[in-house]
Amino acid sequence: MGEEKPEAGVTDEMFRNPSLLAALQSRLNSMVGQSSDYVQMLPEAIKRRIRALKNLQLEAIKEEAKFFNEVHELEVKYHQMYLPLYEKRQQIVNGVYEPSDAETHWALDEENEDLSEEVKAKAKIAEGEKKEEIFPEDVKGIPEFWLTIFKNVDCLASMVQEHDEPILRHLTDVTVDLTSNPMGFTLKFHFSPNEYFTDSVLTKFYDMNCSVNEKDPFEFEGPEITTCQGCTINWKPGKNVTVKTIKKKQKHKSRGSMRTITKTVTNDSFFNFFNPPTVRPGDEIDEDVQALATADYEIGHYIRERVVPRAVLYFTGEALEEEEGEYDEEEEDIESNEEGGGSDDEADEDYDPTKEKGIKPGQNPAECRQQ
Repeated sequence: MGEEKPEAGVTDEMFRNPSLLAALQSRLNSMVGQSSDYVQMLPEAIKRRIRALKNLQLEAIKEEAKFFNEVHELEVKYHQMYLPLYEKRQQIVNGVYEPSDAETHWALDEENEDLSEEVKAKAKIAEGEKKEEIFPEDVKGIPEFWLTIFKNVDCLASMVQEHDEPILRHLTDVTVDLTSNPMGFTLKFHFSPNEYFTDSVLTKFYDMNCSVNEKDPFEFEGPEITTCQGCTINWKPGKNVTVKTIKKKQKHKSRGSMRTITKTVTNDSFFNFFNPPTVRPGDEIDEDVQALATADYEIGHYIRERVVPRAVLYFTGEALEEEEGEYDEEEEDIESNEEGGGSDDEADEDYDPTKEKGIKPGQNPAECRQQ
């Protein structure tokens, strides 16, 4: 009891001295933002309770890991049910199967009184005007189905080069294999016989981890892609679009004579996707390599989660419109100049806003997701 009197005295003094209480409260408020300092200054009794809460949090995280593992098992189960649908899609796209009238009936294609006059006007063809046909009427399947999808989706369109397009016209299907042990998925790109490589299928495997790191358990946020592995492409002679030959002139250091050497360097191509950077868990890697690996993981996950399951909607562009709707526009007040009422850039007659942030001339910034 004798030890409590000084504490009570200090407390009484604090309440009798408002300025001292305010100073202490201000100090505590500032330390809350510095959690480690704040926690270290707490009494041992409170620290014990915090440790108990952290143990509870750890148990919750372990249960969460079990939940995500079971979700993946459920995805593997239902993926098998989707396969017959994907197989029929592949047959229709490649002209192997012609759908019946019942299968082609789509109610939303019928006359809709709610359609705006503008949409109706666009749908009409002037009398006597011949409609331009991209493909002949008797063409089989849906030509360039996957190439069109790749060109519609911005993260894929940025990878596809002009010299890739003739090859991607041979892309007949993109499928996904889900695995439980090890947890992961494989993207499979199926090609018809072509003049570029001998492979019929190109693969990309993504290894996933859903375990709790005992050394840093509170970093767990669910399954994450840890590594990926591409495949070797067996290019036919002179058809490898992932490399190019350049000529360089070299000057001899002492004699000053010149010579021309031929050098093979990496060429921009979609097919570099199958030769990803090597990143192993725990290795120290360069920031640029890590950035490339992260981008690769995001693209692989996007293809698996969105593009393959909803391919027809990416072909028509409807899925891209839905994704645009997922983002809310944020308005930002920009103070105008006192005299001109606008920014210096806008006052400049030569200022072109389409040159900002990589926007292409004539392209609406709001449409950047759909190339």
